[in-house]
Amino acid sequence: MVARTSLLAGLLVFLAPGVEQVQGQALRGSEASVTRAYDGAGDHDFTFLRTAAQVQRFVDAGYLVRIGNSRDFMLHDVSFPYGRPEVKLFIQRLGGQYHRACGEELVVTSLTRPLSEQPRNASIYSVHPTGMAVDFRRSSNSVCRNWLESTLLYLETAGVLEATRERRPPHYHVAVFPEPYADYVSDMLASARSGNRAPGSRYMVRNGDSLWTIARRHGTTVPKLQAANDIRGSRIYAGQVLTVPTDD
Repeated sequence: MVARTSLLAGLLVFLAPGVEQVQGQALRGSEASVTRAYDGAGDHDFTFLRTAAQVQRFVDAGYLVRIGNSRDFMLHDVSFPYGRPEVKLFIQRLGGQYHRACGEELVVTSLTRPLSEQPRNASIYSVHPTGMAVDFRRSSNSVCRNWLESTLLYLETAGVLEATRERRPPHYHVAVFPEPYADYVSDMLASARSGNRAPGSRYMVRNGDSLWTIARRHGTTVPKLQAANDIRGSRIYAGQVLTVPTDD
């Protein structure tokens, strides 16, 4: 049965058949997408940092913060492990959701990158030098790719970021709009506290899962899972996103 597509704080859309093709088209990137990210940097009055020394000055001043490995995400070959505070929040939230949904760590491959360190094929409008961009490795697991693309597509629609699926090398480039994203998270948390959203989390079904194993793993019951997801019977399938209810 198809789960309801209502979303919880920061969590995303149901993966219906054929959605991967739609997401791939939506995340192809465009001149308009690049322009929106560049204009977003201008709206925030961000500086395009030119050198490693300038990056360090922004770190010392608190404009950029260090981003390190966690149980949910890891940095791979990142020369400047810094970003805007809201970018760190975005990675932390996304990493936790990604890890719970598909069982692997989210891999960050680039963060702040000064103009002197930009690759030759980088756009002159790239916002990496502002600290508001992050790149994620493209997983070899199709379930994880679908989840991440659905997530980025939803957040792009919400107006809090611009995301592009890059092919050389395969990765996702994300420009986070700090103020809109911070407001979005605040609204989600306030809504959850006020009881306007049903409490719970999201879980993406993996091969071998059953309602019973998912309920046992998350400390709930099969009837509660069925009720939270409008499921009649026991049929679920890999890639399906379920709401996992939590007790008040």
